[in-house]
Amino acid sequence: MSDTRQIKLEESWKQRLADAFSEPYMQQLRAFLLERKSAGAVIYPPGPLIFNALNSTPFDAVKVVILGQDPYHGPGQAHGLSFSVPDGVALPPSLLNIYKEITADIGTSAPGERPGSGNLQPWVEQGVLLLNAVLTVERGNAGAHQGKGWERFTDRVVSELDKGRDGLVFMLWGSYAQKKGAAIDQSRHLVLKAPHPSPLSAHRGFFGCRHFSKANSWLSARGLEPINWALA
Repeated sequence: MSDTRQIKLEESWKQRLADAFSEPYMQQLRAFLLERKSAGAVIYPPGPLIFNALNSTPFDAVKVVILGQDPYHGPGQAHGLSFSVPDGVALPPSLLNIYKEITADIGTSAPGERPGSGNLQPWVEQGVLLLNAVLTVERGNAGAHQGKGWERFTDRVVSELDKGRDGLVFMLWGSYAQKKGAAIDQSRHLVLKAPHPSPLSAHRGFFGCRHFSKANSWLSARGLEPINWALA
């Protein structure tokens, strides 16, 4: 990760983050990933998709940031976008609850209905950055790569957005995301907080948070195109 010419990262992000790849913590992270791979660990998402969130949403295109924790650890689930799964993959419980809240909030479909796909790429293309705090995981081992350096890197991503952009919406679901976003300047950005959409906590306030309509109201008030959250 020391030679930035070899980093396959969208140019606007590379300009802002290139120096991070030469930091000792990123060198250590690279060594850790190589060691785990050589030991036979199956790492998700596939290498070309590790930076999918940044590659899919250029810095100046970001309108909304949804912070996740780490990638899904089941086969075929992780593709580098927080909460999202590729087409044809069963909807994880947290994503199903997100869809339920969208339906209740902005009425994108009849009650009880939901999109057949969990691929959130249509959001990404409208400026929703789906950023996990940790960008890799191992098969069947949730949190396996926490504390190895990714958190520091993604803190840098959040900081660049906080300081370099105005009027963004940050959706912080659960204590982990809220801690990560604690330094965001709330005088310049809309910071929306709620419990995590996991079945363990969604009923404690994620349901009814209305973050999706609040985000669109904020964007519309600033003359920006609101997000079409409907996926059906």
